[in-house]
Amino acid sequence: MSTFPMPSGLSGRSDVVRIGLPLLRSEADACAWGRALRARPLLTQTPERSRRKPVQDFFFTPVQSMLDAIEHNGSSVQAALTDGWHTRNCHPVHRAWALEAVPTYLAARARHEAAGYPVTFPVTTEWVGLSRLRQPDTRGVVQYERTAWCRRYATQDGSAREIWIPSIGSAKENRSEAEIAAAAAIAATGVPARASFGEPYRKVETDGVKPQRVRVIGVGLADGKPLVLADWEAEEAVRQFEEHAKERYAAVLDGRALRPGSDCTTCEGLLGCTALPEVAGLLGVPAPRRPRKRRSVSISDLRAYKSCPARFHLTRALYIKDGRTENEAIRRGRAVDAYLNDRHGQDTRIPCRNVPLPTELSGLTEEELGPAVRMVEEHRAFCPLDGLPGSELVRPQWRLAAYDPVVDVVVIADPDLLYTEAGGWVWRETKTASRRTWEGRSLLREYPQLALAVLLMAAGVPGGDPRRSRIELEILRENGSVCEEIDPFDQATRDEAREIVAGLAAGWASDETYSPAPGDHCADCEVRRWCAASGEPR
Repeated sequence: MSTFPMPSGLSGRSDVVRIGLPLLRSEADACAWGRALRARPLLTQTPERSRRKPVQDFFFTPVQSMLDAIEHNGSSVQAALTDGWHTRNCHPVHRAWALEAVPTYLAARARHEAAGYPVTFPVTTEWVGLSRLRQPDTRGVVQYERTAWCRRYATQDGSAREIWIPSIGSAKENRSEAEIAAAAAIAATGVPARASFGEPYRKVETDGVKPQRVRVIGVGLADGKPLVLADWEAEEAVRQFEEHAKERYAAVLDGRALRPGSDCTTCEGLLGCTALPEVAGLLGVPAPRRPRKRRSVSISDLRAYKSCPARFHLTRALYIKDGRTENEAIRRGRAVDAYLNDRHGQDTRIPCRNVPLPTELSGLTEEELGPAVRMVEEHRAFCPLDGLPGSELVRPQWRLAAYDPVVDVVVIADPDLLYTEAGGWVWRETKTASRRTWEGRSLLREYPQLALAVLLMAAGVPGGDPRRSRIELEILRENGSVCEEIDPFDQATRDEAREIVAGLAAGWASDETYSPAPGDHCADCEVRRWCAASGEPR
């Protein structure tokens, strides 16, 4: 019998498996072993870590609470919207957003039925795909649980079931076949079940009417438009599961590769992980006065916080945005980055100077294309693939992570490019600019992601021979581009980097309220419409 390999710092049971829809997603920086561990929810970190949240950090929680009151407890819409209990731990801007999202969701439900679909009614109890074994299988598992985070509905006679999956803006059109098939199969074969915290799911009702038809429906909480992702007979849902989802479930359970990154934040095995570098004091700030839920942070997060803590919390923790289009400079930089990442990630290792210039770039209009293409052309003089031996590693947008145990934070960095050179690692950041940088300004202060790069490389992340490792800053303009080098092992440079990172992290590390900081930046803020401090009429 093969059982799950238990690292140090874990306790609990590994014989119960629970896989929700998010675990089925394939993501570039996913940690296979971390997700296999997450699929065993009765394993927890020892000693127990804090899970306290000073403020709500999941966008749907207040919406869910109000919808439960309306759909399950008989509350009127107005009563639910005015009951502060539902938003008691929410940021004021989050609360304002949620009060708009609830009527939008209910309108989407009405729009769906007006389109000719059968009337369905809210279902309180979860549907769970449960498989209970008489004895442990080859994985050492005695119970398999398949769950779907959603709102649930059924016709009066139970012959049809619907799973509704909310999104912040518009309904997601790019959900994988595995995720859709998994949700449909849970609607088709799931049983009513409940689980207390730290306990397996248990069936709570006897078998009733088996559904004959199931639907999976995405819904946008901004536009209120329902999107039918699956509308199948129950037998077809089971067939789709077998074809598209079953192997994905197995891959999640059996994953063993380690990949430090975003998954580290929620990983119960972090303290026993051999792949995540631990760099005590990396952020240069003291532990918070009261322990709190483990977080991740990047330099772009800290810069957003410095601009406005409320905007940071809404857009970076809750991912709430109003869907506005980014300005041309941001879209141009994103388009150039995407093109270079694709070019550098190709196996051919052909230098950029040896390929034709692009005739289009994602996200740019024909009128906006010219300056971006000239920046791509400027890059040819600095392309790291030019003369790089085929034996060297090239990793565009390769996520790096390190753990600062002082503040219980996973620090994330996404170098534009990492590549090896004669035993060392080179960290390349590429920036687009419409004008020259003021020569008297420190590069580390102008681009603080370089300061974090210095601290990480000085601490041995990503590794390699320090004598042959360096940081490069490539600044692309329409003409007059440059590529600067920074030595991360120079003491003065490291001292400056520590000061910069600590200065950015100081307020963020201890903040528990994320108060708005009104200013000129309110003009292009993605959450301005819900923020009372911005002066936006409400």
